[in-house]
Amino acid sequence: MKKILVLHTGGTISMQADDNGQVIPNSYNPMNQVGIGLDQIEIESIDFLNLPSPQITVDHMLLLAQKIRETAGLYDGVVITHGTDTLEETAYFLDTMTLPHIPIILTGAMRSSNELGSDGIYNYLTALRVAGHEKAAEKGVLVVMNDEIHAAKYVTKTHTSNLATFQTPTHGPLGIIMKRDILFFQTAEPRRRFRLESIKGTVPIIKAYAGMGDWLFSSLNKTTIDGLIIEAFGAGNLPPEAAKSIAKLIQEGIPVALVSRCFNGIAEPIYAYEGGGVNLYEAGVMFVKEVNAPKARLKLLIALNAGLKGQELKEYIEG
Repeated sequence: MKKILVLHTGGTISMQADDNGQVIPNSYNPMNQVGIGLDQIEIESIDFLNLPSPQITVDHMLLLAQKIRETAGLYDGVVITHGTDTLEETAYFLDTMTLPHIPIILTGAMRSSNELGSDGIYNYLTALRVAGHEKAAEKGVLVVMNDEIHAAKYVTKTHTSNLATFQTPTHGPLGIIMKRDILFFQTAEPRRRFRLESIKGTVPIIKAYAGMGDWLFSSLNKTTIDGLIIEAFGAGNLPPEAAKSIAKLIQEGIPVALVSRCFNGIAEPIYAYEGGGVNLYEAGVMFVKEVNAPKARLKLLIALNAGLKGQELKEYIEG
């Protein structure tokens, strides 16, 4: 018998639509009334938070990590129900933390519990199945939605309303959920993990656009930010004036990391024209591989709180 800890944090999966079709939070969590009907799985359920996921912060993510650590040895796996808007960020944050070597699964819903075609109960039950699977612990933190298993590092929400919103660009899912079996066909690579007791700092995200100048950067300095994420064009390029402003920030000691604003692919320094990736890399911009801007922000924030500096910071961010 596998004992699974369920931590409910709110989101659409725990909400209901009113008579006008507006989806609202309530004190009643329908997932607590679900009869799981799964052999060999016993659950203990805690209403840990009750927040729409746009209200989730890194402090809430840290509380989740601490709760999971506190229960080490008591459970065979953890399932976290979560709103979908920031689910991928919470999953990635947890994936960078030092946690017990057990399956840790996040799931949610795109339709509330009383909407036609609600997906919450099904996603919840499949998440429990994955949490009880002997191979799931080897994969890092996972996101289970719509019969697919995704790595926290790579998964992203791709659609505002489609049930198949969670996808893994470039790599594809780690596995799929079948009627009677769970099939894993990829592995998650080893990665560095941290144990943080607190987290602080400001790391904003700025997205590049055609004609972008330097005015966005004029208020940024060491007193206002601790780091910066740039979502650049293509393989990693920026307008010249923006590139000059970023070079100045780096000279002031502010770490700047770059991802592509493209949905697929990986940023790398290729172009040597003014504002091109080669110039940015030579100025000290760190190119982040394989994660999107919100996750790159968390990666830099976690690294700074862990005390990483200089070459060690660069190797971690670019690794």
